[in-house]
Amino acid sequence: MSENLESELFQALVLQLGQAGWMALGKIGGPPDGRIERRLEVARMTIDTLAALETRTRGNLAPGEQALLDRTLRELRLNYVDEVKKGEAPAPPPTSEPPAPGPPATP
Repeated sequence: MSENLESELFQALVLQLGQAGWMALGKIGGPPDGRIERRLEVARMTIDTLAALETRTRGNLAPGEQALLDRTLRELRLNYVDEVKKGEAPAPPPTSEPPAPGPPATP
């Protein structure tokens, strides 16, 4: 396998993991229907996977590969912290108001 192809495949892997992280953070919709769902435990696992890749490839990446990995990790980590600070997502507002109580019925 050529060095150029390996570099392209590595960068594609980082981009795929990054996209999975953005989906888990609820920043972009996921397949098949584009529904946005926030799953912080999945986001944390994705970030940890990228961090392991960073550790295992340290000193072996081309500058462009390292920059992509560093930027992806930095952006995901910052957004993860923001999402954790938000806490649980608030419940969506009700679609209709319940009827207001009327005057008591008279006999």
